[in-house]
Amino acid sequence: MKQIPLLLLSVLWAFVGSPVSAQELQAKVNVNHQQIQNTDASVFDNLQETLERFINEQQWTDLQYQENERIQCTFNLTVNKYDAGNNRFMCSALIQANRPVYNSAYTTTLYNNSDKNFDFDFVQFDQLNFNEEVIDNQLVALTAYYAFLIIGLDLDSFAPMGGTDVLQRCLNLTNNAQNLDFIGWKSFEDSRNRFAIINDYLDESMKPFRQLQYDYYRLGLDEMAQNAERGRTNVTKALETHLKKAHDDKHLSLTDISDQFGFSSQSHFSRYVQKNLGISPSDFRQ
Repeated sequence: MKQIPLLLLSVLWAFVGSPVSAQELQAKVNVNHQQIQNTDASVFDNLQETLERFINEQQWTDLQYQENERIQCTFNLTVNKYDAGNNRFMCSALIQANRPVYNSAYTTTLYNNSDKNFDFDFVQFDQLNFNEEVIDNQLVALTAYYAFLIIGLDLDSFAPMGGTDVLQRCLNLTNNAQNLDFIGWKSFEDSRNRFAIINDYLDESMKPFRQLQYDYYRLGLDEMAQNAERGRTNVTKALETHLKKAHDDKHLSLTDISDQFGFSSQSHFSRYVQKNLGISPSDFRQ
């Protein structure tokens, strides 16, 4: 029998014997341009294709993800105005990310938030390139910001404060985007803009909320596949232990918390808190 050369064996092992790594995100981008009339729709189609490809093909961190571990997320853009002469898109965006529940077919909401100032310039057939040290493109900056934020939140849900390094990169990017000619990056503009969100998230007073995310997802929902009763108990315990402290330390509203944990509405979450924890919704009014 002929011997297979050692080099060939090494190549085969690289493709067969070792796990194949993938990018961190598996995103779906939707661009709603119904408000824009008398414009060639191909520019919006190209934007959707370019942005989706950029998010999914970019390696955002050095972490190794398997294909089935990629974070499922959606970027729903609504184009409110389009200045074709200056290639400027004035949009609002709803960004959502899901997290699988261990050993089940169920997914739960990891992140759900809107950005009403998702404005940028884009020329049809432009290519998007990311350089973390030089932030000079608004669309790239917006995409990288939410990529880091989602990955950081996902890591927080698998280990206590596990996303700190990636979230710090998100803050560094925000600081590097200060010179972009768009709103949402500066500390003095708005208490709920992009700067405020990531700056607050890394604040010491947010640690109870971040711990709540780990306890809620990893010790609670993930546990339900093995022991449903223990999982439910851990969810209730996590909320009892960290919910009130998270609000006291950072004055989080019910809307902030219910959005983060995927409750269908604030009223639904209010009823849950009242019934299971005996905490009045009025305790969370700012």
